[in-house]
Amino acid sequence: MSTYESQHITDREVERATQLQECLDNDPDDYPEGGWRAWSVVLGAWCGMLPSFGLMNTMGIFEDWLSSHQLQAYSRSEVGWISSLYVSLLFLGSVQSEYYQFMLGVGVLGGIAASMLVTPSLGCMNHWFLRRRAFATGIGTTAGGIGGVIFPIMIKGLTGKVGFAWAVRILGFLSLILCILAVSLQKTRLPRHPKRVQTIEIRALRDPSFTLTSLGIVLTDSSAAIPLVYLTSYARANEMDLSLAYQLMSILNGLSVLGRLAPGYAADKLGRFNIMILTTAMSTVLTLGLWVSCAQSQAAIVSYAALFGLSSGSAISLTPVCVAQITRTEDFGKRFGTTYTMVGLGVLVSIPIAGRLVEVQPSDGVGGYRALILFCGLMQAVAFLCFVLARGLRTQWRVRVVY
Repeated sequence: MSTYESQHITDREVERATQLQECLDNDPDDYPEGGWRAWSVVLGAWCGMLPSFGLMNTMGIFEDWLSSHQLQAYSRSEVGWISSLYVSLLFLGSVQSEYYQFMLGVGVLGGIAASMLVTPSLGCMNHWFLRRRAFATGIGTTAGGIGGVIFPIMIKGLTGKVGFAWAVRILGFLSLILCILAVSLQKTRLPRHPKRVQTIEIRALRDPSFTLTSLGIVLTDSSAAIPLVYLTSYARANEMDLSLAYQLMSILNGLSVLGRLAPGYAADKLGRFNIMILTTAMSTVLTLGLWVSCAQSQAAIVSYAALFGLSSGSAISLTPVCVAQITRTEDFGKRFGTTYTMVGLGVLVSIPIAGRLVEVQPSDGVGGYRALILFCGLMQAVAFLCFVLARGLRTQWRVRVVY
C-alpha cells in the first residue's frame, strides 16, 4: 500500500513523501524540472495570469472610482458584487455607465474570462515540475503582483489624459496581447485523456485532510481579496491623499512579488504546508494587530499594505501546490476543480458581506471598516487552523517533518 493510501505511515515514508512527493507520482523522473519547454510554459502562464490576477489586484481602485463616479448612487456592498465577480476582459467596461452593465460586462464576462486564463495556467505548470513545483508556481504567479503595480499606475495616469473609458480600452488591448502570448507558449506535457474526465470530485471531500485544506484555501483567498478591494476606500475614508491612496495597491502588489517568490522557494525546501501555515499566521497577526489599529495613521496604513503584500503572496502561489501535495497527479485536475469551485463561491459572497459591514456604521475613518477588518482577520485565523489540522492529519502530528 502506498504512503498516500496508508493511514499509518512511518517517519521515513513521511519525509520522503514531503520532500520529493514521490508518493504522488509513479515516475517523478519524467518531470523535466527545467529546460526551455518547461520554462516557456511558466512564461506563458505568467502572461496569462498578469491580466487576470493583475486586474483582480487592482479592483480596489475600480471599486473606489465607481463608487464615487458612475455608481455613486449605489452602496459599497452593491458595488462590491462587481468586484466579487471579478474582471479580466475589460473592453466592454469602457462603454458602461449603468450598474447592470458593469455587473454583466465586467463581473460576469470578466470572471468567466479570468477563470479560463488562470485555471489552465496553474494546471500546465504542474505538468512540468515536481520537486521545484512551488518555486515555478511562485514565479508564474508573480504576474499578479507585477500587474497590480502596473495597472493602477496606468489607470491613474491614463484617466487624467484620455479619460476612464480609454484607460480601460488600453488595458484591454494590453491584456489581449498577453493572452495571445499565453496561448502560444503554454503546452501540456501529457497526452489528452481518451475518456471524458470529471472536473469536480465531491467524493474527495470524504478525505478530512483534503476538506480542511480546501476550506483553508477558501478562507485564505476570500480574506486576501478584501484588502485588495477595500483598502483604497478605507484610506480615502481616513482622508488620505487620492494619489497616495491609489499607490497603496502598487505598494501591496509590488511587495507581493517577493511574497510569492520567497515562500515558493522556501516551500520546496522546508515544506509546502509549513510555509503556508507560517504566512497565514503572519497575515492574521497583521490584520488583527496592525490594520485594526490603523485609523487616523496614514503611515500605519502604508505599512500594512506593504507587509500584507509580503505575507499574502502565498494565497496565490502556494494554495494550488498544497492541493497537489495531498493528491495523486492523475487526480489533481478533479481536486483542483473541486477546491477552486468552493473558492469561487467563497469570494463571491465574502466581498459583498465585507461591503455590507462597512455600512453598519458611518464611515468616519473607522466606522464599519472595523467590522470589515475583524471579519477579514477571523477568516484568516480559521484558515490557519485548517492548515494546521490538515498537516497534522497527514503527518500524524510530527512537528519536525518537512511537509
